Amino acid sequence: MKASDLFVRCLEEEGVKTIFGVPGEENADFMMSLEDSPIEFVLTRHEQGAAFMAEVHGRLTGEPGVCLGTLGPGATNLITGVADANMDRAPLVCLTGQAGTGRQHKESHQAMDVVAMFTPVTKWSQQVINAANIPEIVRKAFKVAVTEKPGACHVELPEDVAKHETSAVPLAPHPTRRAVPGDKAADQAFELIRAARRPIILAGNGTIRRRASRQLRIFAERTGIGVISTFMAKGAVDMDAPYGLFTIGLQAKDFPAHAIESSDLVITLGYDMVEYHPRLWNPTRDKKIIHIDFLPGEIDEYYRFELDVVGDLAHTLWMLNQRLDAEPIEFDRRPVEKLRAAMIDDFEEHKDDATTGTIRPQKVLWDVRQVLGPHDVLLSDVGAHKMWIARYFQCHEPNTCLIPNGFCSMGFALPGAIAAWRVQPERRTIALCGDAGFLMNVQEMETAKRLGANIVVLVWEDHAYGLIAWKQETQFGRHTDLSFGNPDWIQLAHAFGWNGYRVEDSTALAGTLEEAFTTPGPSLVVVPIDYRENQLLTERLGNIEETL
Repeated sequence: MKASDLFVRCLEEEGVKTIFGVPGEENADFMMSLEDSPIEFVLTRHEQGAAFMAEVHGRLTGEPGVCLGTLGPGATNLITGVADANMDRAPLVCLTGQAGTGRQHKESHQAMDVVAMFTPVTKWSQQVINAANIPEIVRKAFKVAVTEKPGACHVELPEDVAKHETSAVPLAPHPTRRAVPGDKAADQAFELIRAARRPIILAGNGTIRRRASRQLRIFAERTGIGVISTFMAKGAVDMDAPYGLFTIGLQAKDFPAHAIESSDLVITLGYDMVEYHPRLWNPTRDKKIIHIDFLPGEIDEYYRFELDVVGDLAHTLWMLNQRLDAEPIEFDRRPVEKLRAAMIDDFEEHKDDATTGTIRPQKVLWDVRQVLGPHDVLLSDVGAHKMWIARYFQCHEPNTCLIPNGFCSMGFALPGAIAAWRVQPERRTIALCGDAGFLMNVQEMETAKRLGANIVVLVWEDHAYGLIAWKQETQFGRHTDLSFGNPDWIQLAHAFGWNGYRVEDSTALAGTLEEAFTTPGPSLVVVPIDYRENQLLTERLGNIEETL
């Protein structure tokens, strides 16, 4: 068969149902082959949007999301979203076209070394040189993408190779079981935990795997050890669990930082330092640490662990739970419950605000939480709002709050929400964006309308790059000019065929969000946000004194 037909057959064999992207001339044969396939091609308005959609598909399903672009500018447009998926540990396979092999050795229109360009931001990047190798290359890309830690792979198909004839056939995928730690390592970990007086768990991105979350909850429930989550581990334990100590990562002396400071053993589970560097929670480098993860711990002077327990995280936690059956361990739960109560009081301070003109971030997030059910999904963009979401928006289940916190790319939430809705159309999906991040991929409003996506986008308007202003103000006592103008949001919504709402009365927000969710089609809700709270929060965090 033709190579492009074989390539599509290989994707079908991998179980691919959807490809997001923008094709070009060099993808022509592939796109024609795709016409005869049950795989759906979702045309996006920018390749970056396609990559973010594929990333969110991967994060929510555990199977690689697939995105496509052409050579040259199509490939460079993809790279930010691909890098975001790779550093957020989301399985993704990126497909690009390329100039024919007869002109790659010289100066040529739109041609550049895309494989070399993608190599630093993927786990594996490969050009198809021989059509007979397509089955092996596709199979490897999908296998590498889901192997711990998951990430992105890139496959490039030159336009002339796509036309070649081949007798090769697809390779059937076979699941690979993850390795598990030995009993000796589990015994050593159990002994260190048993010898501790005030242990604490720092749960990272790895714990949002469904089985790992379930075993973590059993372990924490039985031992009473408090669990602190990174941004991307939200929902690993239920927000209502008595051992849950919410989220760390604001780089300030918040409640969870004090909990780690007063602990004598930090148990890191699925922890990934791309999110929150250990120098921020172990500045004196004296914490006793157990590293438990799918892969060995990173080498870092602030991350000196007593024990490295490597293997499937869910199985490791199961092994510890088995040891609890034989020898129960239970720590004094009162310090964790006291700290948790203080945190909840702090979170609830502004839930009944009645303000007009601007609305506090705390109030907005309280109302969003009330409108969403336990399994509904919030996607955060990147900006000052991300920090507020991390601290004030809590979750019941894994993968119900998606924050890009490895690569931290703005423009993630709108396209991501479209993909989340496609994966789970029965759940409410809300993208929470700053006015800066939303406009970075505003063109995907057309994609959402064309697909009939029932999503809500909540924009916090402050007419500035608010997070940069916040950080400059904290460091220097002032900030540079970071302000900009905005469109008429309601006209913008209507121009794209969306429902549009503007809320300046805090008491009307919950009702407006409910209306937006129950009105068919995509909805844009804009809130003028009171970012005077940024500096007030910074000042207050430095004065918190609660410890375990």
